[in-house]
Amino acid sequence: MLNIALFGPPGAGKGTQSEFLIKKFNLFYISTGDLLRKELANETKLGLQAKSIIAKGGLVSDEIIVQIIEKTIKNNPDVNGFLFDGFPRTFVQAYILEGLMIKLGTKLDLLISIEVPENESVKRLLERAKTSGRLDDNEEVIRNRLREYHVKTLPVLDFFKERGNYTAINGVQPIADVTNDIVKIINDVLSKKLINIVIFGYPGSGRGSLGKALAQKYNLEFVATGAMLDEEIKKNSKIGQQVKELYETGQLVPDEIVIRLLEQKIENSKGVKGFIFKGYPRTLVQSYILDGMLRKHDSSINKIFDIQVDTLELIRRLDKRSKTDKAMPYDSSTERIVQRLEEHKTKTIPVIEKYKEIHDVSVIDGTPPFEQVFEQMCKEIESSFKNLATG
Repeated sequence: MLNIALFGPPGAGKGTQSEFLIKKFNLFYISTGDLLRKELANETKLGLQAKSIIAKGGLVSDEIIVQIIEKTIKNNPDVNGFLFDGFPRTFVQAYILEGLMIKLGTKLDLLISIEVPENESVKRLLERAKTSGRLDDNEEVIRNRLREYHVKTLPVLDFFKERGNYTAINGVQPIADVTNDIVKIINDVLSKKLINIVIFGYPGSGRGSLGKALAQKYNLEFVATGAMLDEEIKKNSKIGQQVKELYETGQLVPDEIVIRLLEQKIENSKGVKGFIFKGYPRTLVQSYILDGMLRKHDSSINKIFDIQVDTLELIRRLDKRSKTDKAMPYDSSTERIVQRLEEHKTKTIPVIEKYKEIHDVSVIDGTPPFEQVFEQMCKEIESSFKNLATG
């Protein structure tokens, strides 16, 4: 996800640049004024609350505004990100936006400020006044608006300067040059973003084979916790000895062991574009662990697949696999297969439901042949990450 706040004084050309960025990067445009008018027109619960406040001559509170923004973000899971125009306007709203982004498992990647000297802004707005028909487009009013912008905006800009995601653009140059500078900055940010994909699906849905193929195609690191544990056993490491003992006694491997292995994997995978996680997270607890682990590395989950296959087809596939060298421990009997399927239903389905609230979860029909399912997943990935090159 790419989240940008676009700033600039009146006359800086934000409208022109916004239109371009929305189309190029598939962003959803968030203007608090537009969103509020929509809520009022539709007479939603939040709209009616705002209407009551406005009717009494009051200003709509930040509490209502942030709820409208949160609802808008959740209702648009298919976009690549959001372009904020006119928000945050104050130091307080900057903190509000940061908290909202954390809650939604993402962050504001860039605050781009199109900077134009006051006299240039005045010149542009007076020129625009000749055709706009706006009665307030005179020099005195324009300069008052510019002063108000700078007084309110400076604390917001300082807030994001401290966080290292503020960038200033020379807005006096030709429009095309401003656009090129903005695109260059955005592409630089995108090139540094890790692509983290989680593949969910019942045992037998093809998660492993598909995950490995996608990792190879897009130069991503494939992470399968089961394979990592098996590797530790083969190496006869201290962790491997612990895991082997747990396996032999029929116990589950505790999260603290898996966390250590995942941390090592992420730390040692320098220079990769991102990760494909298969078999993790399996539980709600593990989902919080993974979210926290990725945030520690200034990253997050970007894409989630849920591969769905009919239950009878799953059992048929798992029974067939049990007769090959790819058999898993739970393939040994129908009873154990059913037990593993039930475990996914009770423990992992709630994880998928949790992610649906804050992420773009792509449901994939895993019944067709491998090549067909793989092609569909590739289309989904390339739609979500338009600048992703194959490995």
